[in-house]
Parts: sequence; C-alpha cells; structure tokens
Amino acid sequence: MKILFIGARLFNEVANFVKSKGIETILTESNPYSPNLDLADEYHIVPRGMEKPKEIALSNDVDAVIPLIGIDKPLPEVAVMKEELEKNHDLPVVASGNRATEISTDKYQTKKFLAENKIKTPVYAEITKDQYNKGSEKLDYPVVLKQQEGQGGVGVKIALSPDDLTEYLELYPQAMMEEYVNGAEISVEVLRWNNKSVPLVSVYKGETTLIGTHPLEKTRCAPVNIEYLDNQDLRMYAKKIIDRLDTNGTAEVEFIYDPEKRELNTLEINTRPSGTRFLTFCASNINPLHQLVNMATGEWNPQKIEREIRDYCALEMPLPPESLSRNPQFRNDENQKKQILTLEKPYIIHGPEKASRITIRSQDMNESLKIIKNLKVIDK
Repeated sequence: MKILFIGARLFNEVANFVKSKGIETILTESNPYSPNLDLADEYHIVPRGMEKPKEIALSNDVDAVIPLIGIDKPLPEVAVMKEELEKNHDLPVVASGNRATEISTDKYQTKKFLAENKIKTPVYAEITKDQYNKGSEKLDYPVVLKQQEGQGGVGVKIALSPDDLTEYLELYPQAMMEEYVNGAEISVEVLRWNNKSVPLVSVYKGETTLIGTHPLEKTRCAPVNIEYLDNQDLRMYAKKIIDRLDTNGTAEVEFIYDPEKRELNTLEINTRPSGTRFLTFCASNINPLHQLVNMATGEWNPQKIEREIRDYCALEMPLPPESLSRNPQFRNDENQKKQILTLEKPYIIHGPEKASRITIRSQDMNESLKIIKNLKVIDK
C-alpha cells in the first residue's frame, strides 16, 4: 500500500500510524523548510497548487491521496483534483468534493446553504461601502463583520458603533454583517466517507467576546457541559448538517449557543482538519487524522468507530513560554514527538513553539486541573 500525503505540517500526526500499518508514504510540500519532511519514506518539494502532487500521484502509482491541509485557500483546487483522479483514474482522494468545498469556503454560500436547509443561523446581510454611505442599512449594534473568505479571525471585526463600521468599510469595501450572539462557542467534528458519517464529541471553545479574542488564546474543553445542552443531541445535529452538505474525510460544524434564549445557531462549516482535533482525540479516543488513513486503505468502519468512542474529559489551554523552559520533556520526550498518550503522559503538546498548546486527557475536570498543577503549566 502506497499513499501520497499533501502537506507536511500535519504529517507528524499520522507518520507513526501509517508506519505501524506498513504503508509506504510519499509527501509533497511547497515549503522546503517545513517540519516533518524526513518522516516520510520519500518527499518532493513542489510549487503551490495541485498539479504537481497530482502528477506525482499518477507517476508513482499510489493507492490513495490524503491532503493534510489545514487552511481553506487550497481546498477548491483539492476538490478539482479529487474529481479528476477519482473519475478518470479510480484513485481515491480523502477530501471533500466541489459542492461541499464551494459552500464551506464561502461565507455567503454557507449562509445560503443553512437557510435553504432551515438550519438556524444568526441573521445576516451583505453590505457595501456605497450602500452604507447612502444610509440604506439600519443596524443594531454590536454586529459581526466578516469577509467572504478567511479563517482564524482574519477579516473579522465586531463593530460596536457606526464609526467602527465606517472604519471597517475603508479597509474592506464589501462585507457580510451578522447578528452578534452572546454565548458559548461550540464545535463538533464529523467523519464521513462512502456516504456514512460518524459525529465525534462536542467541544466547548469559550464564550463570545466583544473584543474578538482569537480562538488559540482561549481555554477549551470537551465534551460540552452546559445546562440544557446534550452532547448526543449536538453530535446528531452536526451529523445532519454534514450529511446534507455531503462532505468527505473530516469536517467541523461551528455553533454558538445563546443560554438566555436557549438557542443553538450554526455559524460555519470547515471541510478540513479541525483546530480542535486534539481535544476530539483526547475526549473520544478517536484520532480524526488516523481515520483519514483508514478511509484511504478501505478500513473505514463507522460501526467500529461508534463502538470505540470513549467518554473522557479533555482540557486544552495555551502553554506559556516559561512553562516550556521549565519542562524540557514537553518537547524532547519520544512519545511526545509521536504525540502518543500514555498513563504516565496523559497530554499532548502541539503547535509552533511560540504558540504552543497543551491538551490533557483525564476522567473529569478536577483531575485535569490537578495534572495542570503537577506539570507546573501555570504558576498558580
């Protein structure tokens, strides 16, 4: 068995797993200084885009292609490649196709998809600089301003006043403005292949804030523990959305829950590896990226995954730089490099050194807090 992986940054999360299965690996990457290149049996530095990876896949007679791409911009090209390789060469590409990708990478299209499927989402409208200057938009502040494309908070601003909106429209002449919902940010990752879906665990990502705190600066946990919200109901709701979108591989549905109104709003759908995948893994014991490999090898078994889902508590928080210096084992331990959880090491360190995070598995939140204290992650 031979698999082509596209993208080196996440490859360390699957390298040990594919090696244990005796799978030969080829890796393509556009950045010659990217980490993890030497973890593959063979790697190629290629131009940006999918033409060269497609050529390498065909010339090396691989059995499947797995894009390990955590950003939106290349996904439309991946979808085009998927259609060609699967249709013309019977070569599976573990990623979403054209329709799902077009919808998920375009915030306007996502909103239309949610509306057409009667899925509750915050009220929104499109606005241009000229339109606003004519006074045609009457707003109740605060409102969330977004661009058609973008992720990780890029191009997002919470406008508290008309002056904020004017300032934003000087930078971006066109925007989507969305009702601001005060509440809990939640997401659910869903695996889908061969028309079968398995929703994993619900993840609590913190509260919405008027200052627009970046997701990576928040402490997060799983599963969700909020009054009137049931983890199983959240899983099934995310599954319904993903089934209607008809994704492939892994996808994430993002929600906001308003505790006063007891309303769940769907915000976005991401058809790529999720930034909460470590929480998902630690809480459910299902590694989403490993499942992409199982999809490629024909070992994808939704019933088996459902049976193997566990009910752990997972806690994730930013790792202060001083904590890294106090604990050199965070970076040097062999199990850490392979991102393996053990009874002696029930945590994973991930992310670049200047923005590292720690994700802990335990039986309950009290145990997680004890582990944080024992590891001296924080001073208090």
